[in-house]
Amino acid sequence: MKLTICWLYGDTMNIYGDRGNVLALAQRARWRGIDAEITTLAVGEPLDPDSVDIFFWGGGQDREQIPVSRDIQGEKGDLLRRTLEDGAPMLSVCGGYQLLGKHYHPYGEAQLPGIGFFDAWSEAGPERFIGNVVVESDRFGSLVGFENHSGLTFLGPTAEPLGRVRVGRGNNGKDGTEGCIRLNTLGCYLHGALLPKNPAVSDFLVRAALERKYGVTELEPLDDDLEMIAHQEAVRRAEATR
Repeated sequence: MKLTICWLYGDTMNIYGDRGNVLALAQRARWRGIDAEITTLAVGEPLDPDSVDIFFWGGGQDREQIPVSRDIQGEKGDLLRRTLEDGAPMLSVCGGYQLLGKHYHPYGEAQLPGIGFFDAWSEAGPERFIGNVVVESDRFGSLVGFENHSGLTFLGPTAEPLGRVRVGRGNNGKDGTEGCIRLNTLGCYLHGALLPKNPAVSDFLVRAALERKYGVTELEPLDDDLEMIAHQEAVRRAEATR
């Protein structure tokens, strides 16, 4: 078996350690004897969804989201949205998360349209949220990460949050939510990178890709002792600074 992981706009939207997410996905597949390949898709390059099994879309500065927002409109954005609606798994963080919603409105700039996959929208806020985050998720239990964003994301009535914030500010610092989940696509503000310290999320994405491509519904278990030590230490540090 082989999985291809596509890092959307990996040449420009790659801040705050997000590269660790694609490395974690590939490594957890390889530990199970599954061949894993990482590719990148840049502005102006065509999307071939049949060649991709897992998508990752990381964060970027506002100036980098402007050309990306333009690039993901029209046929390319429609194709990506249909592929995600067909069950292709994706992790999106920060800027990528915002552009999976309806729009992002940067401070002092024109509104940037997203692809409308999430019933959510984002706008620049007056405060920057920086610090450790602990989220309680019905799907994944405790999640840990690091937020660094001034964008505020608001979920519409059909959107399901990834979890509830226990430490940190989350989507907007007001409603206690963090992230969004729809089908096999996750959006969040959790940098760090997220996946090395939260192996359950990695395995959710790998399992979804294997089921969609090969009909495989169970993953061989891995020894996650080191990952959970990192997870627990991140939780401890976050709670100590609350």
